[in-house]
Amino acid sequence: MRIGSRPRAVVAALAAGVLLLVATPSPAQAYEPVEVVHTERVQAGPYAMTVGFSRWPIRAMQSLDFSFIPDDGLDGKTGTLERVGPGFKVDDRVVDLARHPRKREVWGLDIAALPQATPYTFRFTIDGPAGRGVGELRDIPVVAQPGPPLALSWSIAVLPLLGFIAFMVVAWRRVRPAGHLSLLDA
Repeated sequence: MRIGSRPRAVVAALAAGVLLLVATPSPAQAYEPVEVVHTERVQAGPYAMTVGFSRWPIRAMQSLDFSFIPDDGLDGKTGTLERVGPGFKVDDRVVDLARHPRKREVWGLDIAALPQATPYTFRFTIDGPAGRGVGELRDIPVVAQPGPPLALSWSIAVLPLLGFIAFMVVAWRRVRPAGHLSLLDA
C-alpha cells in the first residue's frame, strides 16, 4: 500500500458516510402533512369537536384523511366513531378514535375511503372528564367515484397481462422444449 493512498481512502470513506447521512430521509420527511380543506362542527354532549376532511367534496372509493379535534384537546379522553351508511361490514362500522399517524396531536383516520356515493353519518361517543357525550355529523355528502367504472378500469388494466400470456404461449409453441428433450435422449 502506498503512503498517499491511505488518506485518500479515509477521505473517501468519510465523504461516503456524510453523503449517506445527508441523503437518508428522516421520518418527518417520509409523509406529507395532512392538509384540512373542509371542516364541520359537532357537539358530542359536553364536548365540542371539529371534524376535518383532506378532500372536499368527498368522492366514493377515493382515499382521504379524516381528523377529529376536540376543542379542549385529547388529554383524558377516549372515543369511538361509528360510520353509518352502506358498504361497511358490521364489525368495521365502529372504530376506536386513535391519534392520526401523521398528525399526532389529533384523532384521525389515515387514507380511509367511503365505499358508495350516498350520504353518511358519523356518530361519536366521547368519554372524558365531563362524562360521556354522544354526537352526530349527519348527511355527509359523498359523490360518485372519480374516473371510469371499476369494471372498465380493471378490464383495461388486465390487457397487458393477457398479452404477456399470449406471447408466452406462442413462444412456448415455437420452441417446443419437449421436442428438444427427445432428441437428446436418442
